[in-house]
Amino acid sequence: MKRNPAGGETLAARKRAANRYYSGPPSDHFDGTLFFNPNGKPPARFSDLLKWQLGGERSKWPAANPSPFHQATPAKRIDGSGLRLTMVGHSTLLIQTAGLNILTDPVWSRRVSPLSFAGPKRVNLPGIAFSNLPPIDLVLVSHNHYDHLDLATLKRLKTKHDPLVLTPLGNDAIIDDGVPGMRLSVHDWGERVEIGKDVAVYVEPVHHWSARGTRDRRMALWAGFVVETPGGKAYFAGDTGFHDGINYRLMAERHGGFRLA
Repeated sequence: MKRNPAGGETLAARKRAANRYYSGPPSDHFDGTLFFNPNGKPPARFSDLLKWQLGGERSKWPAANPSPFHQATPAKRIDGSGLRLTMVGHSTLLIQTAGLNILTDPVWSRRVSPLSFAGPKRVNLPGIAFSNLPPIDLVLVSHNHYDHLDLATLKRLKTKHDPLVLTPLGNDAIIDDGVPGMRLSVHDWGERVEIGKDVAVYVEPVHHWSARGTRDRRMALWAGFVVETPGGKAYFAGDTGFHDGINYRLMAERHGGFRLA
């Protein structure tokens, strides 16, 4: 992006200081203060959320909705090109391949909310009991909404498994503040991260936004991930709008087909 004229660097420094999570140079998806979707739509207003919440269009959330499936007991490891996926709930998946155990957006809490006593509540058990998790090597956190970045669960994972957490720019500030000492690997869109022998993770663009409260919208980046393994590539988008299919076509161009998406 173009720099401002004389005095612009001082202005940019002031703008960057307004972002509590991240400070860095402008790019095609960061204006010096906030992240944005290139050629995309900004998030809706808070008034739109209230209209949806109170306007009668919202479906009633059930008090309970038990799964017909028993909680799984995963294998300790799946080696080589073998690939096993276990659905835990919502955006939480256990991916096992190449001897690695990878969790996406892990949530084992009863609620996803800034408040422990209010907000959306889990209505069925996680697909895997926390105590039955195999050793977790890597955690992918796509963005900072409470149903994807759950600090209580990350604390439990840190204590029991001490995994590496890979996440896009700015989310490290939130995690480090909530879970001191967590091992973090922080990246921008388009970066490739070597994880182990013949395994790498690509951090990829999606059409979304971020916030933990009312005053930090778009201060941390959102992303999807492509996991490259000996058995093929797996695509985890996290949350994304369709955005005219732009990012899906980009994934096809960059990665070809996927074994798992």
